[in-house]
Amino acid sequence: MYGEPALPPDFDHLPYVNPEAPNGGSVVSAEVGSFDSLNPYILKGTVPWQLTSLVTESLMGRSLDEPFTLYGLLAETIDVPDDRSWVEFQLRPEARFSNGDPVTVEDVIWSYETLGTQGHPRYQTFWAKVESIAPVGDRGIRITFNVQDRELALLAGLRPILQKKQWEGVDFASADGLDIIPITSGPYVVETYDAGRSVTLRRDEDYWGADLPFRRGTMNLDKVRYEFFGDETAAFEAFKSGETNIVRETNVARWESEYDFPLVQDGEVVLSEVPHLRPSGMTGLVMNTRDPLFSDWRVRDAMMLAFNFEFINEAMTGGEQPRITSYYSNSPLGMTSGAAQGKVADYLAKYADSLLPGAMEGYELPTSDGSERNRANVAKAIGQLEAAGWTVGEDGSLRNPGGEPFAFEILLENGSSEVASVVDMYVQSLGRLGMQVTVNSVDSAQYKQRTDGYDFDMTYFRRAVSNSPGNEQVLYWGSGTADEPGGRNLMGVKSPAVDGLIRDLLTAESTDDFTAATQALDRVLTSGRYVIPFYQWNVARIAHAAELTYPERLPLMGDWPGWQPDVWWWEPQE
Repeated sequence: MYGEPALPPDFDHLPYVNPEAPNGGSVVSAEVGSFDSLNPYILKGTVPWQLTSLVTESLMGRSLDEPFTLYGLLAETIDVPDDRSWVEFQLRPEARFSNGDPVTVEDVIWSYETLGTQGHPRYQTFWAKVESIAPVGDRGIRITFNVQDRELALLAGLRPILQKKQWEGVDFASADGLDIIPITSGPYVVETYDAGRSVTLRRDEDYWGADLPFRRGTMNLDKVRYEFFGDETAAFEAFKSGETNIVRETNVARWESEYDFPLVQDGEVVLSEVPHLRPSGMTGLVMNTRDPLFSDWRVRDAMMLAFNFEFINEAMTGGEQPRITSYYSNSPLGMTSGAAQGKVADYLAKYADSLLPGAMEGYELPTSDGSERNRANVAKAIGQLEAAGWTVGEDGSLRNPGGEPFAFEILLENGSSEVASVVDMYVQSLGRLGMQVTVNSVDSAQYKQRTDGYDFDMTYFRRAVSNSPGNEQVLYWGSGTADEPGGRNLMGVKSPAVDGLIRDLLTAESTDDFTAATQALDRVLTSGRYVIPFYQWNVARIAHAAELTYPERLPLMGDWPGWQPDVWWWEPQE
Protein backbone atom coordinates (compact mmCIF):
# COMPACT_ATOMS: atom_id res chain seq x y z
CA MET A 1 0.00 0.00 0.00
CA TYR A 2 2.80 2.41 0.96
CA GLY A 3 6.49 1.98 0.23
CA GLU A 4 8.01 -1.45 -0.44
CA PRO A 5 7.34 -4.93 0.98
CA ALA A 6 9.62 -5.89 3.86
CA LEU A 7 10.65 -9.20 2.28
CA PRO A 8 12.78 -9.39 -0.87
CA PRO A 9 11.57 -11.09 -4.08
CA ASP A 10 13.65 -14.18 -3.28
CA PHE A 11 12.53 -14.61 0.35
CA ASP A 12 12.62 -18.19 1.63
CA HIS A 13 9.84 -18.12 4.24
CA LEU A 14 7.79 -15.74 6.37
CA PRO A 15 9.86 -14.46 9.30
CA TYR A 16 7.60 -15.79 12.06
CA VAL A 17 7.44 -19.44 10.93
CA ASN A 18 9.73 -22.42 11.49
CA PRO A 19 10.70 -23.57 7.98
CA GLU A 20 11.90 -26.89 9.43
CA ALA A 21 8.65 -27.66 11.26
CA PRO A 22 7.65 -31.34 10.88
CA ASN A 23 4.28 -32.55 9.71
CA GLY A 24 1.99 -34.61 11.94
CA GLY A 25 -0.27 -34.42 14.97
CA SER A 26 -3.69 -32.87 15.50
CA VAL A 27 -5.23 -29.83 17.07
CA VAL A 28 -8.74 -30.18 18.50
CA SER A 29 -10.54 -27.07 19.73
CA ALA A 30 -13.83 -26.62 21.53
CA GLU A 31 -16.27 -24.17 19.96
CA VAL A 32 -19.43 -22.88 21.59
CA GLY A 33 -22.45 -22.99 19.31
CA SER A 34 -23.29 -25.05 16.26
CA PHE A 35 -23.16 -25.07 12.46
CA ASP A 36 -25.43 -26.15 9.63
CA SER A 37 -23.27 -25.30 6.62
CA LEU A 38 -19.73 -25.77 5.31
CA ASN A 39 -20.08 -23.13 2.60
CA PRO A 40 -18.77 -19.80 3.94
CA TYR A 41 -19.27 -18.00 0.62
CA ILE A 42 -23.05 -17.55 0.76
CA LEU A 43 -25.39 -15.91 3.24
CA LYS A 44 -27.38 -19.05 3.93
CA GLY A 45 -26.42 -21.07 7.01
CA THR A 46 -24.06 -20.90 9.99
CA VAL A 47 -20.47 -21.90 9.17
CA PRO A 48 -17.39 -22.65 11.33
CA TRP A 49 -15.53 -19.40 10.79
CA GLN A 50 -12.09 -21.04 10.51
CA LEU A 51 -12.90 -22.71 7.18
CA THR A 52 -12.17 -19.64 5.08
CA SER A 53 -8.55 -19.38 6.21
CA LEU A 54 -7.63 -23.07 6.06
CA VAL A 55 -9.39 -24.57 3.05
CA THR A 56 -9.67 -21.53 0.78
CA GLU A 57 -6.98 -19.71 -1.16
CA SER A 58 -6.82 -16.38 -2.93
CA LEU A 59 -4.48 -14.92 -5.50
CA MET A 60 -2.38 -13.35 -2.75
CA GLY A 61 -1.73 -13.95 0.94
CA ARG A 62 -1.23 -11.70 3.95
CA SER A 63 1.84 -11.44 6.13
CA LEU A 64 0.99 -11.02 9.82
CA ASP A 65 4.03 -8.75 10.19
CA GLU A 66 2.94 -6.24 7.54
CA PRO A 67 -0.59 -4.82 7.76
CA PHE A 68 -0.47 -3.32 4.25
CA THR A 69 1.51 -5.95 2.31
CA LEU A 70 0.44 -9.04 0.35
CA TYR A 71 2.58 -11.72 -1.30
CA GLY A 72 1.81 -13.96 -4.25
CA LEU A 73 -0.06 -17.21 -3.57
CA LEU A 74 -2.13 -18.50 -6.50
CA ALA A 75 -0.70 -15.54 -8.39
CA GLU A 76 2.91 -15.72 -9.58
CA THR A 77 3.17 -12.05 -10.54
CA ILE A 78 1.20 -8.87 -9.88
CA ASP A 79 1.26 -5.70 -11.97
CA VAL A 80 -0.33 -2.40 -10.95
CA PRO A 81 0.03 1.15 -12.35
CA ASP A 82 0.95 4.17 -10.23
CA ASP A 83 -2.67 5.34 -10.10
CA ARG A 84 -3.90 1.86 -9.10
CA SER A 85 -6.73 2.05 -11.60
CA TRP A 86 -6.26 -1.63 -12.45
CA VAL A 87 -4.36 -4.71 -11.31
CA GLU A 88 -3.20 -7.70 -13.34
CA PHE A 89 -2.38 -11.16 -12.00
CA GLN A 90 -0.59 -14.06 -13.65
CA LEU A 91 -1.58 -17.47 -12.25
CA ARG A 92 1.05 -19.99 -11.21
CA PRO A 93 0.98 -22.83 -13.74
CA GLU A 94 1.29 -25.41 -10.95
CA ALA A 95 -1.77 -24.17 -8.98
CA ARG A 96 -4.28 -26.98 -8.43
CA PHE A 97 -7.62 -27.56 -6.72
CA SER A 98 -7.84 -30.34 -4.14
CA ASN A 99 -9.27 -32.71 -6.79
CA GLY A 100 -6.13 -32.25 -8.92
CA ASP A 101 -7.66 -29.98 -11.56
CA PRO A 102 -5.68 -26.85 -12.50
CA VAL A 103 -6.83 -23.44 -11.29
CA THR A 104 -7.71 -21.57 -14.47
CA VAL A 105 -8.36 -18.01 -15.51
CA GLU A 106 -11.96 -19.04 -16.14
CA ASP A 107 -12.26 -20.24 -12.51
CA VAL A 108 -10.93 -16.93 -11.22
CA ILE A 109 -13.22 -14.75 -13.32
CA TRP A 110 -16.26 -16.91 -12.50
CA SER A 111 -15.43 -16.74 -8.78
CA TYR A 112 -15.21 -12.95 -8.76
CA GLU A 113 -18.42 -12.48 -10.73
CA THR A 114 -20.42 -15.11 -8.82
CA LEU A 115 -19.34 -14.05 -5.34
CA GLY A 116 -19.88 -10.41 -6.26
CA THR A 117 -23.44 -10.97 -7.47
CA GLN A 118 -24.72 -14.08 -5.66
CA GLY A 119 -22.34 -14.61 -2.77
CA HIS A 120 -22.31 -13.39 0.82
CA PRO A 121 -22.90 -9.60 1.06
CA ARG A 122 -19.32 -9.07 2.27
CA TYR A 123 -18.10 -9.70 -1.29
CA GLN A 124 -20.51 -7.29 -2.98
CA THR A 125 -18.89 -4.02 -1.88
CA PHE A 126 -15.69 -4.84 -3.75
CA TRP A 127 -17.54 -6.07 -6.85
CA ALA A 128 -19.49 -2.81 -7.08
CA LYS A 129 -16.16 -1.03 -7.64
CA VAL A 130 -15.09 -3.29 -10.51
CA GLU A 131 -15.57 -1.88 -14.00
CA SER A 132 -14.36 -4.98 -15.82
CA ILE A 133 -12.55 -8.27 -15.35
CA ALA A 134 -10.99 -9.92 -18.37
CA PRO A 135 -8.46 -12.61 -19.32
CA VAL A 136 -4.97 -11.64 -20.47
CA GLY A 137 -3.33 -14.45 -22.39
CA ASP A 138 -3.41 -17.99 -21.03
CA ARG A 139 -2.79 -17.26 -17.34
CA GLY A 140 -3.52 -13.57 -16.83
CA ILE A 141 -6.49 -11.69 -15.34
CA ARG A 142 -6.85 -7.90 -15.42
CA ILE A 143 -9.31 -6.18 -13.09
CA THR A 144 -10.14 -2.55 -13.83
CA PHE A 145 -11.79 -0.34 -11.20
CA ASN A 146 -14.48 2.32 -11.59
CA VAL A 147 -13.53 4.45 -8.56
CA GLN A 148 -10.41 5.95 -7.04
CA ASP A 149 -9.55 3.64 -4.16
CA ARG A 150 -5.93 2.74 -3.52
CA GLU A 151 -6.74 -0.37 -1.51
CA LEU A 152 -8.67 -2.11 -4.29
CA ALA A 153 -5.53 -3.49 -5.90
CA LEU A 154 -4.79 -5.33 -2.65
CA LEU A 155 -8.39 -6.41 -2.02
CA ALA A 156 -8.48 -7.88 -5.52
CA GLY A 157 -5.88 -10.38 -4.38
CA LEU A 158 -7.92 -11.59 -1.40
CA ARG A 159 -11.10 -12.99 -2.99
CA PRO A 160 -11.74 -16.75 -2.57
CA ILE A 161 -11.19 -18.81 -5.73
CA LEU A 162 -13.68 -21.66 -6.32
CA GLN A 163 -13.98 -24.20 -9.10
CA LYS A 164 -16.49 -23.16 -11.74
CA LYS A 165 -17.44 -26.60 -13.01
CA GLN A 166 -18.58 -27.77 -9.55
CA TRP A 167 -21.42 -25.24 -9.70
CA GLU A 168 -22.70 -25.80 -13.22
CA GLY A 169 -26.48 -26.23 -13.08
CA VAL A 170 -26.57 -25.33 -9.36
CA ASP A 171 -28.18 -22.27 -7.77
CA PHE A 172 -25.09 -20.96 -5.99
CA ALA A 173 -26.83 -18.69 -3.49
CA SER A 174 -29.36 -21.23 -2.23
CA ALA A 175 -27.34 -24.45 -2.40
CA ASP A 176 -27.37 -26.60 0.73
CA GLY A 177 -24.11 -25.97 2.52
CA LEU A 178 -23.79 -29.56 3.68
CA ASP A 179 -24.80 -31.27 0.43
CA ILE A 180 -22.27 -29.32 -1.63
CA ILE A 181 -18.94 -28.57 0.05
CA PRO A 182 -16.99 -26.14 -2.15
CA ILE A 183 -13.90 -27.47 -3.90
CA THR A 184 -10.94 -25.20 -3.16
CA SER A 185 -7.18 -25.16 -3.58
CA GLY A 186 -6.15 -24.71 0.07
CA PRO A 187 -3.86 -26.88 2.20
CA TYR A 188 -6.75 -28.51 4.11
CA VAL A 189 -9.88 -30.30 2.95
CA VAL A 190 -13.00 -31.29 4.87
CA GLU A 191 -12.53 -34.94 5.81
CA THR A 192 -15.59 -35.67 7.98
CA TYR A 193 -18.33 -33.80 9.77
CA ASP A 194 -21.24 -34.39 12.09
CA ALA A 195 -23.67 -31.55 11.40
CA GLY A 196 -23.81 -29.16 14.32
CA ARG A 197 -21.37 -31.19 16.41
CA SER A 198 -17.93 -31.53 14.79
CA VAL A 199 -15.92 -31.02 11.63
CA THR A 200 -12.49 -32.46 10.85
CA LEU A 201 -10.08 -30.98 8.32
CA ARG A 202 -7.30 -33.11 6.85
CA ARG A 203 -3.99 -31.76 5.56
CA ASP A 204 -3.86 -32.43 1.84
CA GLU A 205 -0.69 -34.47 1.28
CA ASP A 206 -0.86 -33.54 -2.41
CA TYR A 207 -1.31 -29.83 -1.72
CA TRP A 208 0.13 -28.02 -4.72
CA GLY A 209 1.69 -25.07 -2.82
CA ALA A 210 3.56 -26.81 -0.01
CA ASP A 211 6.97 -25.60 -1.27
CA LEU A 212 6.02 -22.00 -1.95
CA PRO A 213 8.07 -19.53 0.15
CA PHE A 214 4.80 -18.08 1.43
CA ARG A 215 3.69 -21.54 2.65
CA ARG A 216 7.00 -23.03 3.82
CA GLY A 217 6.81 -23.94 7.50
CA THR A 218 3.02 -23.51 7.68
CA MET A 219 0.02 -25.86 7.68
CA ASN A 220 2.02 -28.55 9.50
CA LEU A 221 -0.66 -30.35 11.51
CA ASP A 222 -2.22 -33.42 9.90
CA LYS A 223 -5.68 -32.87 11.38
CA VAL A 224 -7.61 -29.81 12.55
CA ARG A 225 -10.85 -30.66 14.34
CA TYR A 226 -13.53 -28.45 15.82
CA GLU A 227 -15.88 -29.87 18.46
CA PHE A 228 -19.03 -27.88 19.19
CA PHE A 229 -20.63 -27.57 22.63
CA GLY A 230 -23.78 -25.97 23.98
CA ASP A 231 -22.06 -23.63 26.42
CA GLU A 232 -18.69 -22.49 27.77
CA THR A 233 -18.85 -24.79 30.79
CA ALA A 234 -19.22 -27.93 28.69
CA ALA A 235 -16.46 -26.75 26.34
CA PHE A 236 -14.06 -26.14 29.25
CA GLU A 237 -14.81 -29.50 30.83
CA ALA A 238 -14.02 -31.16 27.50
CA PHE A 239 -10.63 -29.46 27.52
CA LYS A 240 -9.91 -30.38 31.14
CA SER A 241 -10.63 -34.04 30.39
CA GLY A 242 -8.40 -34.09 27.31
CA GLU A 243 -11.24 -34.42 24.80
CA THR A 244 -9.91 -31.26 23.15
CA ASN A 245 -6.34 -29.97 23.30
CA ILE A 246 -6.44 -26.19 22.91
CA VAL A 247 -8.53 -23.35 24.31
CA ARG A 248 -8.36 -19.56 24.34
CA GLU A 249 -9.22 -17.94 27.66
CA THR A 250 -10.53 -14.37 27.57
CA ASN A 251 -10.98 -13.85 31.31
CA VAL A 252 -7.89 -13.05 33.37
CA ALA A 253 -9.49 -14.03 36.68
CA ARG A 254 -10.49 -17.43 35.32
CA TRP A 255 -7.04 -17.89 33.76
CA GLU A 256 -5.41 -17.34 37.15
CA SER A 257 -7.84 -19.38 39.23
CA GLU A 258 -9.19 -22.26 37.14
CA TYR A 259 -6.20 -23.51 35.16
CA ASP A 260 -4.58 -25.66 37.83
CA PHE A 261 -6.31 -28.94 36.93
CA PRO A 262 -4.38 -32.23 36.73
CA LEU A 263 -3.31 -32.00 33.07
CA VAL A 264 -1.67 -28.64 33.83
CA GLN A 265 -0.07 -29.94 37.02
CA ASP A 266 1.35 -32.94 35.15
CA GLY A 267 2.78 -30.77 32.36
CA GLU A 268 0.52 -32.24 29.71
CA VAL A 269 -1.09 -28.83 29.18
CA VAL A 270 0.96 -25.64 28.76
CA LEU A 271 -0.29 -22.13 29.51
CA SER A 272 0.95 -19.61 26.93
CA GLU A 273 0.51 -15.83 26.84
CA VAL A 274 0.88 -14.21 23.42
CA PRO A 275 1.05 -10.39 23.20
CA HIS A 276 0.10 -8.43 20.10
CA LEU A 277 0.15 -4.91 18.69
CA ARG A 278 -3.32 -4.92 17.11
CA PRO A 279 -6.05 -2.37 17.75
CA SER A 280 -8.53 -3.39 20.43
CA GLY A 281 -11.50 -3.46 18.11
CA MET A 282 -14.90 -3.17 19.74
CA THR A 283 -16.53 -5.69 22.06
CA GLY A 284 -19.63 -4.94 24.09
CA LEU A 285 -23.36 -4.42 23.83
CA VAL A 286 -24.52 -2.80 20.61
CA MET A 287 -27.65 -0.69 20.37
CA ASN A 288 -29.73 -0.98 17.20
CA THR A 289 -30.32 2.59 16.04
CA ARG A 290 -32.97 1.37 13.60
CA ASP A 291 -35.07 0.99 16.76
CA PRO A 292 -36.60 4.40 17.56
CA LEU A 293 -35.73 3.76 21.21
CA PHE A 294 -32.01 4.01 20.47
CA SER A 295 -32.08 6.51 17.60
CA ASP A 296 -31.52 9.42 20.02
CA TRP A 297 -27.85 9.83 20.98
CA ARG A 298 -28.86 11.14 24.41
CA VAL A 299 -30.58 7.85 25.18
CA ARG A 300 -27.49 5.97 24.04
CA ASP A 301 -25.39 8.24 26.24
CA ALA A 302 -27.62 7.37 29.19
CA MET A 303 -27.16 3.67 28.46
CA MET A 304 -23.38 4.18 28.51
CA LEU A 305 -23.57 6.04 31.81
CA ALA A 306 -25.64 3.29 33.39
CA PHE A 307 -23.05 0.63 32.52
CA ASN A 308 -20.95 0.40 35.68
CA PHE A 309 -17.74 -0.83 34.08
CA GLU A 310 -15.48 -0.51 37.12
CA PHE A 311 -17.81 -2.61 39.27
CA ILE A 312 -18.41 -5.18 36.52
CA ASN A 313 -14.71 -5.45 35.67
CA GLU A 314 -13.83 -6.08 39.31
CA ALA A 315 -16.50 -8.78 39.55
CA MET A 316 -15.53 -10.48 36.29
CA THR A 317 -11.74 -10.12 36.05
CA GLY A 318 -10.62 -8.82 39.44
CA GLY A 319 -10.11 -5.47 37.74
CA GLU A 320 -7.20 -6.88 35.75
CA GLN A 321 -8.32 -6.07 32.21
CA PRO A 322 -8.34 -2.49 30.90
CA ARG A 323 -11.42 -1.14 29.19
CA ILE A 324 -11.72 -0.69 25.46
CA THR A 325 -11.65 3.09 25.07
CA SER A 326 -12.30 3.32 21.33
CA TYR A 327 -12.48 1.15 18.23
CA TYR A 328 -8.75 1.58 17.48
CA SER A 329 -7.41 1.86 21.03
CA ASN A 330 -4.11 0.08 21.75
CA SER A 331 -2.71 1.30 18.42
CA PRO A 332 -1.38 4.44 16.70
CA LEU A 333 -4.66 4.57 14.77
CA GLY A 334 -6.69 5.22 17.92
CA MET A 335 -8.11 8.63 18.77
CA THR A 336 -6.13 10.79 21.19
CA SER A 337 -7.58 12.48 24.27
CA GLY A 338 -8.74 16.08 24.27
CA ALA A 339 -9.71 18.24 21.33
CA ALA A 340 -8.84 17.17 17.79
CA GLN A 341 -5.66 18.72 16.44
CA GLY A 342 -3.93 19.16 13.09
CA LYS A 343 -4.97 16.94 10.21
CA VAL A 344 -7.49 15.08 12.41
CA ALA A 345 -9.31 18.37 13.08
CA ASP A 346 -9.15 19.23 9.37
CA TYR A 347 -10.78 15.95 8.41
CA LEU A 348 -13.52 16.36 11.04
CA ALA A 349 -14.21 19.96 10.05
CA LYS A 350 -15.46 18.80 6.64
CA TYR A 351 -18.33 17.00 8.37
CA ALA A 352 -18.94 19.38 11.27
CA ASP A 353 -22.70 19.56 10.72
CA SER A 354 -23.17 15.83 11.32
CA LEU A 355 -20.85 15.37 14.31
CA LEU A 356 -22.19 14.44 17.73
CA PRO A 357 -20.91 16.07 20.94
CA GLY A 358 -17.41 14.84 21.75
CA ALA A 359 -16.15 14.15 18.26
CA MET A 360 -14.33 17.44 17.81
CA GLU A 361 -13.81 18.60 21.39
CA GLY A 362 -12.94 15.17 22.80
CA TYR A 363 -14.88 12.30 24.34
CA GLU A 364 -14.08 9.80 27.08
CA LEU A 365 -16.15 6.89 28.34
CA PRO A 366 -17.85 7.48 31.71
CA THR A 367 -16.10 6.11 34.78
CA SER A 368 -17.63 5.27 38.15
CA ASP A 369 -16.31 5.18 41.70
CA GLY A 370 -16.48 1.38 41.58
CA SER A 371 -19.41 1.09 43.96
CA GLU A 372 -22.42 -0.96 42.99
CA ARG A 373 -24.87 1.95 43.02
CA ASN A 374 -22.91 4.15 40.59
CA ARG A 375 -24.91 7.12 41.87
CA ALA A 376 -23.15 9.97 40.05
CA ASN A 377 -23.43 8.38 36.61
CA VAL A 378 -26.99 7.23 37.24
CA ALA A 379 -27.92 10.85 38.00
CA LYS A 380 -26.30 11.97 34.74
CA ALA A 381 -28.14 9.20 32.89
CA ILE A 382 -31.46 10.40 34.28
CA GLY A 383 -30.64 13.89 33.05
CA GLN A 384 -29.94 12.66 29.53
CA LEU A 385 -33.11 10.57 29.48
CA GLU A 386 -35.17 13.56 30.61
CA ALA A 387 -33.61 15.67 27.84
CA ALA A 388 -34.74 12.97 25.40
CA GLY A 389 -38.29 13.04 26.79
CA TRP A 390 -38.22 10.12 29.26
CA THR A 391 -39.26 10.59 32.88
CA VAL A 392 -39.86 8.32 35.86
CA GLY A 393 -43.52 8.17 36.86
CA GLU A 394 -45.14 7.57 40.22
CA ASP A 395 -45.03 3.82 39.63
CA GLY A 396 -41.25 3.97 39.27
CA SER A 397 -41.24 3.15 35.57
CA LEU A 398 -39.57 5.23 32.86
CA ARG A 399 -42.07 6.52 30.30
CA ASN A 400 -42.26 8.95 27.39
CA PRO A 401 -44.86 11.76 27.10
CA GLY A 402 -47.27 9.29 25.49
CA GLY A 403 -47.10 7.03 28.53
CA GLU A 404 -45.21 4.26 26.76
CA PRO A 405 -42.69 2.44 28.97
CA PHE A 406 -38.99 2.28 28.20
CA ALA A 407 -38.95 -1.46 27.44
CA PHE A 408 -36.53 -3.44 25.31
CA GLU A 409 -34.91 -6.84 24.85
CA ILE A 410 -31.25 -7.85 25.11
CA LEU A 411 -30.74 -10.72 22.67
CA LEU A 412 -28.00 -13.24 23.50
CA GLU A 413 -26.79 -16.47 21.95
CA ASN A 414 -26.91 -19.58 24.12
CA GLY A 415 -23.62 -20.66 25.67
CA SER A 416 -21.80 -17.51 26.73
CA SER A 417 -21.92 -17.50 30.51
CA GLU A 418 -19.46 -14.59 30.78
CA VAL A 419 -21.56 -12.28 28.63
CA ALA A 420 -24.71 -13.39 30.44
CA SER A 421 -23.12 -12.50 33.80
CA VAL A 422 -22.16 -9.03 32.56
CA VAL A 423 -25.68 -8.50 31.21
CA ASP A 424 -27.26 -9.59 34.51
CA MET A 425 -25.33 -6.91 36.40
CA TYR A 426 -26.16 -4.31 33.75
CA VAL A 427 -29.87 -5.13 33.85
CA GLN A 428 -29.91 -4.47 37.60
CA SER A 429 -28.49 -1.00 36.95
CA LEU A 430 -31.07 -0.33 34.23
CA GLY A 431 -33.83 -1.34 36.62
CA ARG A 432 -32.81 1.53 38.90
CA LEU A 433 -33.59 3.88 36.01
CA GLY A 434 -37.10 2.47 35.67
CA MET A 435 -36.41 0.54 32.47
CA GLN A 436 -38.14 -2.72 31.67
CA VAL A 437 -35.52 -5.07 30.24
CA THR A 438 -35.97 -8.62 29.00
CA VAL A 439 -32.97 -10.89 28.38
CA ASN A 440 -33.61 -13.56 25.76
CA SER A 441 -31.06 -16.30 24.99
CA VAL A 442 -31.63 -18.28 21.79
CA ASP A 443 -29.83 -21.03 19.87
CA SER A 444 -27.22 -20.15 17.25
CA ALA A 445 -29.52 -20.65 14.26
CA GLN A 446 -32.22 -18.36 15.65
CA TYR A 447 -29.61 -15.84 16.79
CA LYS A 448 -28.14 -15.65 13.30
CA GLN A 449 -31.57 -15.34 11.72
CA ARG A 450 -32.53 -12.48 14.01
CA THR A 451 -29.27 -10.57 13.77
CA ASP A 452 -29.14 -11.03 9.98
CA GLY A 453 -32.57 -9.40 9.86
CA TYR A 454 -31.65 -6.76 12.52
CA ASP A 455 -34.49 -8.07 14.66
CA PHE A 456 -33.04 -7.00 18.01
CA ASP A 457 -32.86 -3.99 20.31
CA MET A 458 -29.51 -4.69 21.95
CA THR A 459 -27.13 -7.63 21.57
CA TYR A 460 -23.58 -8.76 22.17
CA PHE A 461 -21.17 -7.35 19.62
CA ARG A 462 -17.58 -8.12 18.76
CA ARG A 463 -15.83 -6.51 15.81
CA ALA A 464 -12.13 -7.06 15.29
CA VAL A 465 -10.27 -4.38 13.37
CA SER A 466 -6.77 -4.51 11.95
CA ASN A 467 -3.73 -2.29 11.60
CA SER A 468 -4.71 -1.85 7.96
CA PRO A 469 -8.36 -0.70 7.88
CA GLY A 470 -9.80 -0.32 4.42
CA ASN A 471 -12.89 -1.24 2.42
CA GLU A 472 -14.20 -3.52 5.16
CA GLN A 473 -15.01 -0.31 7.04
CA VAL A 474 -17.82 0.24 4.54
CA LEU A 475 -19.31 -3.10 5.58
CA TYR A 476 -18.84 -2.40 9.28
CA TRP A 477 -20.21 1.15 9.49
CA GLY A 478 -21.21 2.42 6.02
CA SER A 479 -24.73 3.72 5.48
CA GLY A 480 -24.98 2.03 2.08
CA THR A 481 -25.00 -1.44 3.68
CA ALA A 482 -26.86 -0.56 6.89
CA ASP A 483 -30.13 -2.13 5.79
CA GLU A 484 -28.86 -5.06 3.74
CA PRO A 485 -29.83 -8.38 5.37
CA GLY A 486 -26.87 -10.23 6.79
CA GLY A 487 -24.71 -7.12 6.90
CA ARG A 488 -22.12 -6.31 9.54
CA ASN A 489 -23.33 -2.80 10.43
CA LEU A 490 -25.37 -4.12 13.34
CA MET A 491 -25.79 -0.71 14.99
CA GLY A 492 -27.29 0.71 11.80
CA VAL A 493 -24.92 3.69 11.54
CA LYS A 494 -25.96 6.14 8.83
CA SER A 495 -23.58 9.05 9.23
CA PRO A 496 -22.26 11.42 6.54
CA ALA A 497 -19.14 11.86 8.66
CA VAL A 498 -18.53 8.11 8.88
CA ASP A 499 -19.09 7.62 5.14
CA GLY A 500 -16.88 10.58 4.29
CA LEU A 501 -14.03 9.59 6.58
CA ILE A 502 -14.04 6.05 5.19
CA ARG A 503 -13.60 7.60 1.73
CA ASP A 504 -10.81 9.77 3.10
CA LEU A 505 -8.84 6.85 4.50
CA LEU A 506 -9.35 4.84 1.32
CA THR A 507 -7.95 7.63 -0.87
CA ALA A 508 -5.13 8.73 1.45
CA GLU A 509 -1.80 8.78 -0.38
CA SER A 510 0.50 9.00 2.64
CA THR A 511 0.82 7.24 5.96
CA ASP A 512 0.22 10.52 7.84
CA ASP A 513 -3.03 11.23 5.99
CA PHE A 514 -4.20 7.66 6.46
CA THR A 515 -3.49 7.72 10.20
CA ALA A 516 -5.24 11.08 10.65
CA ALA A 517 -8.34 9.94 8.72
CA THR A 518 -8.55 6.75 10.80
CA GLN A 519 -8.14 8.64 14.07
CA ALA A 520 -10.93 10.99 12.96
CA LEU A 521 -13.17 8.02 12.09
CA ASP A 522 -12.41 6.51 15.49
CA ARG A 523 -13.58 9.74 17.15
CA VAL A 524 -16.85 9.80 15.23
CA LEU A 525 -17.66 6.15 15.92
CA THR A 526 -16.78 6.35 19.61
CA SER A 527 -18.66 9.60 20.24
CA GLY A 528 -21.62 8.06 18.42
CA ARG A 529 -22.21 5.93 21.54
CA TYR A 530 -23.33 2.93 19.50
CA VAL A 531 -21.63 0.21 21.56
CA ILE A 532 -21.15 -0.08 25.33
CA PRO A 533 -17.54 -1.33 25.51
CA PHE A 534 -16.31 -4.21 27.67
CA TYR A 535 -12.69 -4.91 28.58
CA GLN A 536 -9.96 -5.47 26.01
CA TRP A 537 -7.62 -8.37 25.31
CA ASN A 538 -4.08 -7.16 24.55
CA VAL A 539 -2.65 -10.57 25.38
CA ALA A 540 -4.00 -13.86 24.05
CA ARG A 541 -4.09 -16.54 26.72
CA ILE A 542 -3.93 -20.00 25.17
CA ALA A 543 -3.91 -23.30 27.06
CA HIS A 544 -2.78 -26.16 24.86
CA ALA A 545 -1.32 -29.65 24.80
CA ALA A 546 2.42 -29.62 25.43
CA GLU A 547 2.98 -31.23 22.03
CA LEU A 548 1.44 -28.24 20.23
CA THR A 549 4.34 -25.88 19.56
CA TYR A 550 4.75 -22.47 17.95
CA PRO A 551 7.83 -20.39 16.98
CA GLU A 552 9.40 -18.06 19.54
CA ARG A 553 9.36 -15.22 17.01
CA LEU A 554 5.83 -13.79 17.19
CA PRO A 555 4.25 -11.75 14.40
CA LEU A 556 3.14 -8.16 14.88
CA MET A 557 -0.53 -9.21 14.90
CA GLY A 558 0.04 -12.01 17.42
CA ASP A 559 -2.73 -14.59 17.77
CA TRP A 560 -4.65 -13.77 14.61
CA PRO A 561 -6.11 -15.74 11.69
CA GLY A 562 -3.07 -17.05 9.87
CA TRP A 563 -1.08 -17.86 13.05
CA GLN A 564 -2.90 -20.67 14.86
CA PRO A 565 -3.00 -23.44 13.75
CA ASP A 566 -1.19 -22.25 10.60
CA VAL A 567 2.37 -21.93 11.96
CA TRP A 568 2.06 -24.44 14.82
CA TRP A 569 3.44 -27.98 14.71
CA TRP A 570 3.34 -31.20 16.75
CA GLU A 571 6.43 -31.87 18.86
CA PRO A 572 6.24 -35.30 20.60
CA GLN A 573 7.14 -35.14 24.29
CA GLU A 574 9.48 -37.58 26.00
